[in-house]
Amino acid sequence: MVGWRRLWGPAVAAIALMLLDPEMAGAEPGVPVPPNGLLTDKAQGSISAADKDFVTKVRLAGLWEIPAGDMAQEKSDDPRIKQIGATIAAQHKALDELTRTAARKLKIDLPDKPNSDQQKWLGEMRDATGTDFDQVYIDRLRAAHGKIFPAIATIRASTRNDTVRRLAQQANQFVMTHMTLLESSGIVDFQGLPTAPPPTTSAAPTTPVAARQNSLPGSGTPIVLLALAGGILAGIIATRLLVSRRPRRYYRG
Repeated sequence: MVGWRRLWGPAVAAIALMLLDPEMAGAEPGVPVPPNGLLTDKAQGSISAADKDFVTKVRLAGLWEIPAGDMAQEKSDDPRIKQIGATIAAQHKALDELTRTAARKLKIDLPDKPNSDQQKWLGEMRDATGTDFDQVYIDRLRAAHGKIFPAIATIRASTRNDTVRRLAQQANQFVMTHMTLLESSGIVDFQGLPTAPPPTTSAAPTTPVAARQNSLPGSGTPIVLLALAGGILAGIIATRLLVSRRPRRYYRG
């Protein structure tokens, strides 16, 4: 019986996804699917403060996106928004179960209610109706997923703990799915999303160490060139002196 309970959340999410769009249930041709089965999940490895914060944020995401999805099904007049809300809510229930299981292994205390910002967003949705609700729902969730997306990548790439690593990979797949679903509504305000920071300019080229070692202090001129120039100048002076000392011969007719 316990085994069926564990499978219930992922099964509901998969069914909801297939009902929303059957083509989305399978992998896109040519695009690899991360092999989650190759990751270990033994709570091995040190836990950083960033790891704990990540697990907490995944839990918080579900605490407000599940009721937001329920509202989408109740308040929206658009069948597509209703379907998106149902799918995201169902998938967050599955992700929340994975998160709570990981937290128990890692002995991380999780919150049981949304934070102040999330409660404010839910309040905006409760006060909105019709197409206004649709816009608030889509934009708020799309912006939230865009913020946690890079955070997941950072943890996936840097964590030392195998359970956190596995949860990060699973959460990444959920978030990418939800971003795609939200964008399929056709009403995402992309202009309102934060812009990516400009790329950093490459550092100015520096003088090689060997060249610096062979230069005079306070000067960028290599000692080798100075020695060569000095040798040429000395040769010119010596040649002039030799020429000036040679006896002159006068022509006699």
